[in-house]
Amino acid sequence: MTTTTEELGLDLPPSLRATRRGAVAILTLDRPQKRNALSDATILGLERFLDSLPTDVRAIVLDAAGDHFCAGLDLAEMAERDTMAGVAHSRMWHRVFDRLEKGSVPVVSVLKGAVVGGGLELATSTHIRVAEASTFYALPEGQRGLFVGGGGSVRVPRLVGVARMADMMLTGRRYDAQEGYAIGFSQYVVPDGAGLDRALELAQRIAGNAAQTNFAVLQALPRIAELGPQEGLFVESLMAAIAQGTDDAKGRMSDFLAGRAKKATDD
Repeated sequence: MTTTTEELGLDLPPSLRATRRGAVAILTLDRPQKRNALSDATILGLERFLDSLPTDVRAIVLDAAGDHFCAGLDLAEMAERDTMAGVAHSRMWHRVFDRLEKGSVPVVSVLKGAVVGGGLELATSTHIRVAEASTFYALPEGQRGLFVGGGGSVRVPRLVGVARMADMMLTGRRYDAQEGYAIGFSQYVVPDGAGLDRALELAQRIAGNAAQTNFAVLQALPRIAELGPQEGLFVESLMAAIAQGTDDAKGRMSDFLAGRAKKATDD
């Protein structure tokens, strides 16, 4: 069953629309005439969406209307912004994208066409990225006398390394869908038009996971990756013990041992 934005009771700007399929919420960037460029209203609408999610939503799909995922910041909004306003604006993006990345609900994004500048910063804030064949990645800020301000200097190097990001910004280099998959921008590549179906399939699978496992992957795993090896191993032990001690985990293990659950080798 698909539920409309009004039924969810969400207050979103015209540049966003939300629907729902079971435990999966679908948020769509809906500004195709501007290649889904990110306005302040869109960023703040994303924050309201995350803050207003029903508690039984277990996964999110971030989709986009039109031919492009997102062409980045709406440059028309920054023409008169002074230095301190620029800092505040960047920090607002940081707050919202951190909320997306470090929230309690896994996010699967559907990439196509332009994934550029702030659009790439948004994409790298999601947990699973499905790229259609038309996808291309770029950071054109260097050619515009700018620097990334939506968390790109932190998240992009985590995926592809500092050297590749420097190349993109200094030379304007673009990566296509297959190249982006090879270096880590996406985990999946699908034919054009197949991204949403694949993302929904993955999101529904994620929604069926144990809540403690999804929590551990979103909250513990990124922090462990930033710790020293011994500290990371200690936190891993704590998280493993917390997860396996839940009634849910015990029930799932009983089902597995009794042959009532699928094995990793099953389709």
